[in-house]
Amino acid sequence: MSKSSRLQGIFTPNLVPLDSRGNINEPELRKYIDWLIERGVHGLYPNGSTGEFTRFTFEERLRTVEIIADQTRGRVPILAGAAEANVKETLRACEHYYRMGVRAVAIVAPFYYKLGPKSVYAYFKEIGQNTPIDVTLYNIPMFASPIDVPTVQRLSEECEKIVAIKDSSGDIPHMIRMIQAVRPNRPEFAFFTGWDAALMPMLLVGCDGGTNASSGVVPEITRKLYDLTMAHRIDEARQVQYDLVKLFDTMIYSAEFPEGFRAAVELRGFRMGVGRQPMSAEQRTDLGTLSTTLQCMLSAHGFVNEPVGGCPAGKGAAKSGDVNAAEVGAIVSQVVAELSRRGLL
Repeated sequence: MSKSSRLQGIFTPNLVPLDSRGNINEPELRKYIDWLIERGVHGLYPNGSTGEFTRFTFEERLRTVEIIADQTRGRVPILAGAAEANVKETLRACEHYYRMGVRAVAIVAPFYYKLGPKSVYAYFKEIGQNTPIDVTLYNIPMFASPIDVPTVQRLSEECEKIVAIKDSSGDIPHMIRMIQAVRPNRPEFAFFTGWDAALMPMLLVGCDGGTNASSGVVPEITRKLYDLTMAHRIDEARQVQYDLVKLFDTMIYSAEFPEGFRAAVELRGFRMGVGRQPMSAEQRTDLGTLSTTLQCMLSAHGFVNEPVGGCPAGKGAAKSGDVNAAEVGAIVSQVVAELSRRGLL
């Protein structure tokens, strides 16, 4: 992969609409893909955590990517999740997606079994030596074996087909260490953050983009945040990040992931259906309450109408005095100060 073709921008982790029988709702998925592209996402990312890849069969995962590739028709690149239970099946998925014209695949480190760095290296080395398609490493230590910095550096130097990493830890120093270790020898290697609450600071320290679940709900906001940050319009970008943090926190912490995101996409006008994970009656009630809260937050940005009866005070866009905004502001200020010290801003 040449430097000019480095993966970059916001890749949307795609939710999968389901019909009344719990099957993939193909017309709604096609409609959703067009909507995302029209609103400026740089790429699409099916079969990720947001897309609940473990709750679909191998054939359903292939079909999801097939539908998206057909509907996209090359308008934006596709980064397809290709993680299966073992190397053989993962490589089989890689071959399928290569034939579909997918730009690259994302492969999570081995999950269920917690493995050490040597085993993680051996796993990806086997894939990197035999894949027909470019590979993005996927580090999500809360769900899978962690990928440490020496492993990323070694794989980047030994496997030409391993071209990027997506890190969902939200750990900014870890991202800095990876960039410092890899970029000198692989300048075209791409770095993505999967943690929406740190998108701006991650971009400032050298990330090329993000695979952010929020972009499937408010693609306008994540694209704006990316553009402002890359243009070094720091004050404007900071406020957008504050708003995104509040919305992201509400969607991810107020319901079982990714139900909060599914509820929010429903509010944007799509029939998402009932997810594959069964819910208790209490959870369904809580999700209804969350939907009202999200509607108020989205209405503050003009994306949807307020719910009947209006919204309580404080349910709109984030204010600079919010706790989450203050936390992100502190991080951003530290990053900006360090970049300024180095003469990079």
